[in-house]
Amino acid sequence: MFRQMRRFKQQVTAEECVRILKSQWRGVLAVIGDGGYPYTIPIDFYYDEGDGKIYFHGAKEGHKIDSIEKCDKVSFCVMDDGFKKDGDWAYTVTSVVVFGKISRVADGEKTKEKVCALASKYNPNPDYVEKEWEGAKNRVLCLELEIEHMTGKRVHEA
Repeated sequence: MFRQMRRFKQQVTAEECVRILKSQWRGVLAVIGDGGYPYTIPIDFYYDEGDGKIYFHGAKEGHKIDSIEKCDKVSFCVMDDGFKKDGDWAYTVTSVVVFGKISRVADGEKTKEKVCALASKYNPNPDYVEKEWEGAKNRVLCLELEIEHMTGKRVHEA
């Protein structure tokens, strides 16, 4: 069902894809929005290596949630900052593209676990994370992306 990468010589390993998902701060989530148009959202995320899923948090309503309720198939893209070799003007960048199905996390304890893990990625102070959780727990929604297909590619942008 999923296409193989056309430029296979630029493909990176699954381990490199996981490294990117664990180390990067933001990605872009793509859903099927209103009228069948793609709707993309820059978003913070947490990759849980234990279960191999990607987690997001946000409000319980809005364009993203409406779209997900109509179609649970999504794409998520993350890229690293890249690097330049000495004397080169162009960057070499690695990107990861994930396809899968996204759903609400219904279990309250799992929601707390994943949202706090996500928050800890951005602020490792446990007191801060707990305070934020207490202030937002009644308003926050946790989304879980089950990865069905993942590819990574390293490109020299010249």
